[in-house]
Amino acid sequence: MFDRLDDLLIRFEEIMGELHEPTVANNQERFRSLMKEQSDLAPIVEAYQEYKKCKQDVEDSLAMLEEESDEEMREMLKDTLSDSRKRIGELEEELKILLLPKDPNDDKNVIVEIRAGAGGDESALFAAEIYRMYVHYAESQRWKVETASVDEIGIGGMKEVTFMVSGQGAYSRLKYESGVHRVQRVPETESGGRIHTSTITVAVMPEAEEVDVVIDEKDIRIDVMRASGNGGQCVNTTDSAVRLTHYPTGIVVYSQTEKSQLQNKAKAFALLRAKLYDIEQQKAHDAEAELRRSQVGTGDRSEKIRTYNFPQGRVTDHRINLTLYKLDKVMNGDIQEIIDACIAADQAAKLAKMNEN
Repeated sequence: MFDRLDDLLIRFEEIMGELHEPTVANNQERFRSLMKEQSDLAPIVEAYQEYKKCKQDVEDSLAMLEEESDEEMREMLKDTLSDSRKRIGELEEELKILLLPKDPNDDKNVIVEIRAGAGGDESALFAAEIYRMYVHYAESQRWKVETASVDEIGIGGMKEVTFMVSGQGAYSRLKYESGVHRVQRVPETESGGRIHTSTITVAVMPEAEEVDVVIDEKDIRIDVMRASGNGGQCVNTTDSAVRLTHYPTGIVVYSQTEKSQLQNKAKAFALLRAKLYDIEQQKAHDAEAELRRSQVGTGDRSEKIRTYNFPQGRVTDHRINLTLYKLDKVMNGDIQEIIDACIAADQAAKLAKMNEN
């Protein structure tokens, strides 16, 4: 591990030197590439430099203890020694996590699909609430949310909604939301006061660049139509909505929320690229079944990941056995604690797997 850290420290210093060269400053693409690499290495370098300082502090304290006779000074040195040793242990764990292989999609924007499942209208109502939960969470992170398509029902529910979330680290955090979400509560339409269980599915896909997925135009059918539902003044007045059908996979995507046909077409192609990229990702996950088992719910869409129990005011994430009694806050977008716990569990599983090998 430390040989690799020494190499990364050398590389970091090389990057810092290159960034000050006039030729690099005039080459925007090279400059952005180096800045990205520098940004990725900075947390590792900072932790490693602190680790080296703590190791030096331990050596200095031990050397001074051998020569120091004043009891008060010896106690101070022992305290410094104890603190440094404790911090070294913490930094070793931090560095192991920082050196874990990084998901290449972590820096990407995401496309989220929410679909109502079992439970009829109640499921559609819950889908709309989960959509709003993610919108509020995205706003708290200063991310941008753009809705691509929505299939609403008259009582405020959504049979299906697709939206894009753009912002730093969006996929690295939202990827843990993929799976089946279950709600337990008494529906407003239930006169007998019985608790019903409904489900929705959430799919979180990294946005794919054109270089990630090549789409052959011969494989696509493009249909243009009038938008339907809530979409502003232009709804049902212009042929602005776009539907793409991908023949090889049978995937159909639809974008209706923009007033311009061109914008809807661009959104629809972004959705299609993400879906095709996601298929490739799933294949890769399946090919690495053992690795996938060591991760926390970032692959299997049929996995029941979370229960929202309204009578008890609790949220339970089944993958990590986490239960929180703050359902109101969670439904209002306060999901950072759950996401942090998923990240920590994922890292712990990967570390355990790495130690086995």
